[in-house]
Order: sequence, then C-alpha cells, then structure tokens
Amino acid sequence: MPPSALFERDEQLRTLRSHLTQAASGRGGMVFVGGEAGIGKSALVRRFCADAAGSAVVLVGGCDAMQTPRPLGPLLDMAPGLGPPFTALFADDRARERVFARLLEALRARATVAVFEDVHWADDATLDLLRFLGRRIGDTHALVIATYRRDEVGPRHHPLKAVLGDLGSAQAVTRMAVPPLSRDAVARLAAGVDADPDELHRLTDGNPFFVTEVVAAGGDRLPASVSDAVGARVGRLGATARDALEAASVIGLSAEADVLTALGHATDAIEACLASGLLHEHDGRLAFRHQLARDAIHATLSFPRRRALNAAVLAVLERAPDAAGDRATLAHHAAEAGDAAAVVLHAPVAAREAATLGAHREARAQYARVLPYLDRLPDDEHTEVLAAYARECSIVDRQTEARDALRKVIDRWRAAGMHERWANAHTDLSSVLFHLGDNAAAEAASAVAIEALEGLPHGASLVRAYQFRSALRMLDRDNDGAVHWGTRTIDLATAAGDHRSLAGGHITVASALMLAGRTGYDLHFERAVELAKEHGLDELHANAHLNRGSGAGELHRFDEAERHLRLAIAIAEHHDLDAQAAYATAWLALTRLYRCAWDEAAAMTGRILGAASSSAITRIMALVALGRLRARRGDPETWPPLDEALELALRTGTLQRLAPVRAARAEAAWFEDDLDRVRDEASASFDLALTARHPWFVGELAYWRSLADDLDDLPAFAAEPFALQVGGRHGEAAAAWEALGCPFETARALAESADERDVREAVDAFSRLGARVATERARARLRELGATGIPRGPRERTKRHPAGLTPREAQVLARLVDGLSNAEIAERHRVSTRTVEHQVSAILAKLAVDSRAAAIAEAHRRDLVEPT
Repeated sequence: MPPSALFERDEQLRTLRSHLTQAASGRGGMVFVGGEAGIGKSALVRRFCADAAGSAVVLVGGCDAMQTPRPLGPLLDMAPGLGPPFTALFADDRARERVFARLLEALRARATVAVFEDVHWADDATLDLLRFLGRRIGDTHALVIATYRRDEVGPRHHPLKAVLGDLGSAQAVTRMAVPPLSRDAVARLAAGVDADPDELHRLTDGNPFFVTEVVAAGGDRLPASVSDAVGARVGRLGATARDALEAASVIGLSAEADVLTALGHATDAIEACLASGLLHEHDGRLAFRHQLARDAIHATLSFPRRRALNAAVLAVLERAPDAAGDRATLAHHAAEAGDAAAVVLHAPVAAREAATLGAHREARAQYARVLPYLDRLPDDEHTEVLAAYARECSIVDRQTEARDALRKVIDRWRAAGMHERWANAHTDLSSVLFHLGDNAAAEAASAVAIEALEGLPHGASLVRAYQFRSALRMLDRDNDGAVHWGTRTIDLATAAGDHRSLAGGHITVASALMLAGRTGYDLHFERAVELAKEHGLDELHANAHLNRGSGAGELHRFDEAERHLRLAIAIAEHHDLDAQAAYATAWLALTRLYRCAWDEAAAMTGRILGAASSSAITRIMALVALGRLRARRGDPETWPPLDEALELALRTGTLQRLAPVRAARAEAAWFEDDLDRVRDEASASFDLALTARHPWFVGELAYWRSLADDLDDLPAFAAEPFALQVGGRHGEAAAAWEALGCPFETARALAESADERDVREAVDAFSRLGARVATERARARLRELGATGIPRGPRERTKRHPAGLTPREAQVLARLVDGLSNAEIAERHRVSTRTVEHQVSAILAKLAVDSRAAAIAEAHRRDLVEPT
C-alpha cells in the first residue's frame, strides 16, 4: 500500500471541506488538528490541501523542532505565497503588528487555506499570531489549520495550552482529533505483508506511520518501536547513503538538495535515500517522511559525529548569499557544533530579532547561548548582552535569573564608570525584586537609582525611575507617596515630551487619589485615556480603565467597577492584551460575586483558573472569588483555592493582595465556627491595613476580629457598613450594604439583628441565594430569639450535592458523562444552548477543572454520577 494512502479519515476530510465552504462565503475558521506523533495529521492535511488547491490559495508553514526555533518560522515559509509586498514587508520591517495586520488583510482578500504544522514546537511570536488570527478569523475568507501533538501539550505549563485556552470561547475556532486506525484499517494498510493483523495492531496501537515503517522494514520479526523499524530500513542502505541521511537529520525535517551536495554527498547517495522512501521530494526540498524518522536517525549519532556534522552544515550555510536572513538557524548549528566564535556572532543578533517579534522565550534562549562565551566580547558589549538577557528573563518570568544577571550588570557598569547605565540597572533590579516579592530590597534599589539619576542631567532615565517608584508606593497602598512620585513623573515627562511615561504617571496618581478617597482622580484617569488614544498606547488605555475598575471594586463601588472593568476587557481583547483582559476578568468575577451573580462569577473564575498563562496577581483575585463563592454557597473544597491564594499573596508582601485573601479566609473559617482561625486570619494583615489607613481593608478585618472577640477599638476611618455592624447598628448596616448593591452582606447584617423580622428577612434572602450555611445560621438565630414557625430547610436527601451542584447542574453533569453535546443536552432539557453553556461553566468552576473531559474524569473519581 503506498505511504500516501488514507484510511478512516473521511469524516475529518468532510469536516475540513465544510469549514472551507463556509470560509469561501466569508465565514472563516480555525481548526486545531490534534493527535499523537505519526497518527496522520500531516497526511490528512496534505490530502485536504491537494483537494482544495483548485478553489483556494494554499499556504503551508512549519514550526522547527529546534531547541530555539525561528521566530514566526511558519510565516517565513508562507511569505513567498503571499506575494512580493508581503515578502518585502517581512524583510524590511519586522514589526510584528504590521506583519500580523498584513497577513489578516491577505486572508480577508481571497479564499485561502493557511496551514501551521507542528505548533507544539511554535515560538512565542507564532503562538501570538495564532491568538491574533483566532480572534479575527471569523470575518475572513480563510481556513487556518494548526496541527499539534496532543500528547506533548498535556502539561498545564505548555505554551500551546494557554493559546488553546485563550481561544476556547472563540466561535470560529474548533478542535479536531485524529484517532488511531482500527484493526481492519491496519490490516488493509499492511496488505501483502506476512504479519498477524491483530499483533500488528496491538504493537502499533493503530499508528499509521508506525505501521508503514514496520511494513517497509520487512524481516521475520516485528520491530518493537518506530526507531527499530527505521533502523532496519537504514541498515539496508550503503555507507554513502547512510552518511547523507545522517547529514540530512542534522539539518532538520527537510533540506535543500544543494546543501547536501555542498556537504560532499554524491547524487547517487541522495538518490538511494529517495529510493528507500526515507527521504522524499517536497516543494523542491528533500524531506523526511515524518519527524519521527528524522529523530530516529539523529538519535543514533555519537556526540563527536553530531558536532562535526553541525560544523560542516554551519560552514555551508554561512557561505550562502542569504545567510544573514536566518540567524536563528545559524545560531542553532553554531551551538550544536560548539563553535564559540560563531555563537557570539549569530546568537545575539538572533536574540534581538526574536525580541522584536515578541518571541521572548526564544530571545532569552539565544542570549543564554552566549553566556559561556561573554569574555570573547568587548567589555561594553559583554555588559549589554548580559543586560538584555536579564530583560528577557524578566519578561518570561524567570526573575531569579534576571536578578542574578542584573547584579553582575551593576558591578560591570560601576567598574566602567557608566553612572547612568548603573543607575538604570538599579531601576531594572527594583522591578525584578518586586516581582520576586522582596519589596524592601526593591525599595532600596529604587532609592539608589533615583539618588544617582537626580545628580545627572534629567531625562528619560529619571522619568522611568520616578514612575516605577510611584507604582511601588501605589501597589503598597502608600497613597501619599504614590501621589508625590507620580506628580514628579508627570512634571518631568511633560517637559521631556514622554507621552508613555506621562500617561503612566496620570494612571498612578489617579489610582492613589481614588484609593485615598480624594477628589480629582477622575481628571487624571481621563487625561491618561486621552493620551493613550492620541498616541496609540493601547496597553495604557486598557490599564487606565483596569486600574479605575479594580480600585472602585476595592472600595466597594461596584457600579463604577463593572463599567470600567468591562471597558478594560473590551479594549484588551481588541488589542490582544491577554494579561490585562485576564486580570480585569478576575476582578469582574469578584464584583459579580458581591452582586450575587454567582453562576456568572463561577464561570469567570473557571476560565481564569483553567488558563495556563494566568499571572500570579490574576490567580490571587480569581482564587479569592472562587474561595468566597464556595464558602458562601456551602460548597465543598473551600480551602484549596484560598490556600493557593495565600501562598501567592505572601510572596508579594503587599496589602493589596494580602488583605483580600486574609478576609476571605476569615469568612471561610467563620462558616466553619472556627473562631480561633477567624481571629488569626483577620489579625494577620490588620496592622498593615492600619498603617495604610485603608478604610475597607481595616473595616472588614476589624469586623471579623470583632466576631472572634478580638477587637479592642475600631479606627474611626473604617468603612461605614462594617463600622455599623461592629457597633451593633445592624439595620443601618443592612441599609448601607443594600445601597452598595450587596445582597449577601445585606442579609448578613440583618441576620445579626435582635429584631425577629430582620432575621426572617435574612433567612429568606440567604435561601434565595442558595447560601446553605448562612441560611442555617440565620434559622439558628431565630431559635435563639425564641421565634416559632421557622421555615424548614431542604430535605436531607436534597440538601447538599457532594460537589455543591444544583439539581439541574447534577443532571447536566450526568449528560456530559453520557457523551452528549451542549446542543443535545439543551434539546433533552428543553432549554437554550446558551443556558447549557452557562451550566457547564458553573460545573467546571465548582469541580475546579478546565475542560469537559476533566469534569467527566472528576465525576468518576468522586463518584458524582452513576456508572454507565
């Protein structure tokens, strides 16, 4: 049977053709095609592309199986097919925003199939491109197909996992699984071979590439692995052909024939490789039929042989006329060859190109290649490369490496007498130390930078130092300090015409004024938005609304909070600012929690916590929302999210993170009648809140301490609703909470009243909300007051689901286990598909999982449904 034969892939081909038909009508789509290595993803896509070639432009690009791949490697492969204007743009201006936008224009202009192969190896810039396209592909005439190995994307930390999560709600993005072959298909694929089909199917697990390699290997015994099968085929070649294959394996999945010839491999040796089927001609290049075959041959090379081959390939590629256009590949072969001079020549250039395109993991890896050879560089260049390495480490959150590198940079700039650069490095170090949670050291480094820079001519370096000091003060809720340093930033940035720093200064001052309860904060926010819009500062535009929304949420001004958080999310999503969108969503989940839109809050926290890319501060706020939600509903597993939130918050050492976590933990302990723990949690950050004179943090922590009989005096500046509760003025407190739009807090204040009517009202409110423990506490309060005719709670058999699911959610979970789709569940339950989507999101949040498959597995693990 020829290697190109396809079995049991008709369904997948029909689906892809349907997507292409929709794309041709202006409803584009993106399909992630997943399966194990060798399962036939590329074969499926090649067949589809061959069929589509008559009706659409077909573009194909692959990700490199290199330790440090080319930034935007697939787009480089596609560039010739996009025409001279695009190729010129890519060659002359590598600003990624322009490249991304031009590609989108091309996909909107005509029917196109764009294939990104092996995106499990994708660089950061390519992953960002997939995000960019996935969110906009719906109004194009294109079908984008991305293939990936599902078994390599399993761990939560894999970068592609984050992309799949980010695009999970995009309507035009779908996934397709390529399954193993059945026993009958394996038998047909191996027709004419003397092998037991059952044994062959068992050995290969229905993997088509493994099957064809076993068939091609021949022999009396079945090889135990792909490597053995490939090795058997290679063993039948002559020595010169094996040498050519080994050289090709060092070059990569495919190679230019001219390169192999330049390496000294004769035409007859190359032809022998082609005749064996181990290599084939593809788009004018010599390619292995599969990466598994290339890997099997490459793995047999000894260390000296591999080094020698890489050195030979490097020499050939460096002589090529376009050698400077692919520094990443040159740096790869230089590193593999152990050629220090070539690494120093190529890797820094490759790193700078990667950083320009936003491929920061790759930029850091390229700079890391240079570290052993820094002494070969001139002193200034040595220090600049080390500083650039530290910057890329910080961007990809390898802060310890960044800190260690920056300390060396500081020593070198001091020894060289470069005072401004020495001071700038202290500002960089301050930022890194802050992210490591060492706030005291961050403050000290910031002070050193400012003192040094104030003694030099004032310029951009001092503006930056002022701005970061202002942000440090604001984040620690030293509002007076933040206003002081922020005002200095504004003055200096205005004089320097530095629009970015000016907008940032206004945001910091506005945030500090708001949190301090002072007037004028809105004018600073508005000025920041004006500057951001005028000068295209999209990140700062989102940040202005994000800071205003989160600040309002911290002050329990939830109408204002929701308005600006939703604006921040809209701006961030439009400009692919995922970190800002996620943080705003986490805060919006908290806001919806306080408004008692609990299912909506659960869905939001599920999305955030299921994403592999969430930052620490985003996770903290989402975990607080989830922990409080579980505590208030009486759901199980309240403490795991709150424990993780505390671990993360302690690393920051900031009131902004610690106070919400401690308050949530105090509340959870109160629901468990653990007053000692209530006291410990509420007092842990109380002094920090007092020092910052934060009315809401002080008010809530004081309230919980009062319930634990651990409060001597309530500060006069404590927030009014909490002060009223602590003072025993429960009716007034309830009215204050009602005015803020907080139904749960309103009911809690009423439940503490000595008036039976108030407590009955609390019972009704808690019961409507589904707050089981709070309802029982309020009923107990009625009994304490001697009330009769107390409403009964739900019967014991229906009172509590083991996972806190509502009866309807439990039914939906059972249908998920049965394998029904959302549409099928909706039809069976006679509700809309959107309703089922909300129910599924709530189920994922309550089970603390991030996918339907994980929910099904958790249901089986915890015996939440009857086995079928």
